[in-house]
Amino acid sequence: MKNRITITILWLVALMMLPQFGWAQQYKVGACDWMMLKRQKLGEFQLAHDIGCDGIEMDMGGLGRRDSFDNKMRDAVQAARFKFVADSLNIEVGAVAMSGFYGQSLIKKDSYMWLAEDCLNTMDIFGAKVAFLPLGGCGNDVYDDAAMRSELVKRLHAIGEMAHKRGKVIGIDTPFDAAGNKKLLKEIDSEGIKIFYKWQTQTEAGRDVCKDMKALGAKNICAIHSSNSDGQWLRNDKKIDVKAIRKMLDKMKWSGWLFVERSRDTTQVRNVKLNYGENVKYLKEIFGK
Repeated sequence: MKNRITITILWLVALMMLPQFGWAQQYKVGACDWMMLKRQKLGEFQLAHDIGCDGIEMDMGGLGRRDSFDNKMRDAVQAARFKFVADSLNIEVGAVAMSGFYGQSLIKKDSYMWLAEDCLNTMDIFGAKVAFLPLGGCGNDVYDDAAMRSELVKRLHAIGEMAHKRGKVIGIDTPFDAAGNKKLLKEIDSEGIKIFYKWQTQTEAGRDVCKDMKALGAKNICAIHSSNSDGQWLRNDKKIDVKAIRKMLDKMKWSGWLFVERSRDTTQVRNVKLNYGENVKYLKEIFGK
């Protein structure tokens, strides 16, 4: 009898931890350190804390034409300092970004496996499970040119398999809609590669974010860049229905990180604390309920 009561209690506790009961945190809100002008700067954690973030998306540092990122976290002493400050402020590193690939082509970097490994090592330091890999530096021709696309798929498969073996996921950013992304993921054929979904990409293409996310499916989305192009704060942006997006993500039973990348008020674009603070506050209002 006692064992049965114990099992029942444990089962109820586990049940109550599910998001629909409100005990577990289904959504976490953060901001991109490089966009807040705090790329791998110790002050990023205090700033994130001050504006109400649960965590940050830490960039790997500049890349340019070099073979490696300008990554401070390869220095064990530096890494320990960053980890200590993050923990003391209760700020997570929810994702690590390779933003250098916004401008550099993945299919032209011979050091791509080392770059990915460097990112995975940095993720280990902070316990991050998701990384961001934009493919903008490849150009849109890469998707139409058979040889270039084949090379891209081959490299992403190799990176994805390395990430999967380490219990992590690399989220890619493409110009595609749900159908195009699902097709590309099928070609890549790796559980270590998913879509790092970006509201801005879909909005600028004139797509309905809710319908596109639903078509893509929760299992294919590893994290979300929850902002639009600069112009105004999310609260005032008529192109992004954040409340409807929350309802759709709930229906999809998706959970994870939402990171503010842009959506700055261009009349005061240099006011980092105000812009990111307002956007984080609004996301918390919608996703914190």
